Amino acid sequence: MAEVVVVTPSRRDEVLCRLCLAETKPPSERSGFVSSRSYDLAVRKNPRPEGTAAEGTGAEGTGAAAAAIISKLDSQLSEVTVAVQQYLVAQITELRGDAQLLDLLRDSVEGNIETIFSAIEHAIPISQVEPPTAALEYARRLAQRGVSANALVRAYRLGQQELLRVLLDDIRSADLPAQNKLDVFEQVSSTTFGYIDWISEQVIAVYQNEREQWLEDRNRVRALQVREVLTADAVDEDTMTTALRYPLRRFHLALVVWRPGVDSAADLGHMERFVRDLAEHLGASHNPLFIAEDRLTGWAWIPLAAKSAAAEAVSAARAFTRGQPDPPSLALGEALPGFAGFRRSHHQALDARAVALASNTEGAADPHGVVAISDLGLSAAALLGGDVNAARVWVYEVLGPLSSDTENDERLRNTLQVFLRSGSSYKAAAGQLNLHYNSVKYRVARAIERRGLPIEADRLEVEIALLLCRWYRGAVLS
Repeated sequence: MAEVVVVTPSRRDEVLCRLCLAETKPPSERSGFVSSRSYDLAVRKNPRPEGTAAEGTGAEGTGAAAAAIISKLDSQLSEVTVAVQQYLVAQITELRGDAQLLDLLRDSVEGNIETIFSAIEHAIPISQVEPPTAALEYARRLAQRGVSANALVRAYRLGQQELLRVLLDDIRSADLPAQNKLDVFEQVSSTTFGYIDWISEQVIAVYQNEREQWLEDRNRVRALQVREVLTADAVDEDTMTTALRYPLRRFHLALVVWRPGVDSAADLGHMERFVRDLAEHLGASHNPLFIAEDRLTGWAWIPLAAKSAAAEAVSAARAFTRGQPDPPSLALGEALPGFAGFRRSHHQALDARAVALASNTEGAADPHGVVAISDLGLSAAALLGGDVNAARVWVYEVLGPLSSDTENDERLRNTLQVFLRSGSSYKAAAGQLNLHYNSVKYRVARAIERRGLPIEADRLEVEIALLLCRWYRGAVLS
């Protein structure tokens, strides 16, 4: 157990001597690091008795002594810089980059130490110093390479610790009274703490701005590359896989995600996180690909390795979305293989979204805002819905008053559609609708009555019109 020293006013000078005049030992033999905070706490608890004068010549003498020590260290700036740089690289693995990055780290360390030395030697207030150019550039490079901001902050904390160790060694060896040594160390450490606090804010601000700009530029380049894949006649799949960092030789489930009525770039981040979580849920073989189409819309692809996973992807995606709090609206293509599948699934997702938007009800057949091209009749509705206004006129010509936007007519249309899809079997339709046979028969008769014409002669047109009503809803109803 470490010795506990009780500091009393009568023993104050003795304790100060033990802290400052301990012989310089190798790091492995030192009993611990003495910070200005430790000294400050000791003084607060055991103030100097009134009338007891401090040794030395006051603030001016302390400043002069600190300047003399720093002046001596100026000639050793290169050695101190290398020592601090090597210490940082040994302690923080993320800083172990290539030779160019290590050189910039050295310049950053040297610039920071030189600024601290100048502030101490010439009594320059921290508010009046300028951040070293190399320090700001090093923060930018770390942002560009995806090194975490935490690594940058740790570098300044650990660099401060190592620099104070060097300064403490020189203060210990200085030819000064014990009290003056502590006064000098307090002034040196106070300046160092103040500078590190200030410069940390500067470099983190530069890091964050650079990171945002770099990600924006990278995403812009990636978006251009994705559009090339979608439109070019021929693409080298292996080259583009490397460029996009996305495997094109897999099954691809394409998605369009959007937030109705939300105009916030920040929500794109929420949508991207949603896609990542969905990909993990589906057991994706690789990270998904996400690009922003605009401030409200994202395009995404999820790579799937197995055909079995691809077959269940749409139903699994729909189930996952239903279980999420406040999910975005979602349009899905089919999970299709290879380069051609990457394109085709995307176009399917766009078609599904076009139907959902035209219907004026996001996710027309799904209260959770999910539509998929594999939903019954959706692909045909997408082909027929290019001109919604013309489709509305045609639907009325085929269905007459049955195309009215009322709950009763909607119920009649749904019953008639299931009846026709079931091969005009009242029994089969009753089973699907969970209704009595006679109820289905009555509704079908009532639907034909509302239309005003029998359905035998133009049954195909009637089925297509009912399909458009189901998917486009109010957009084609009268």
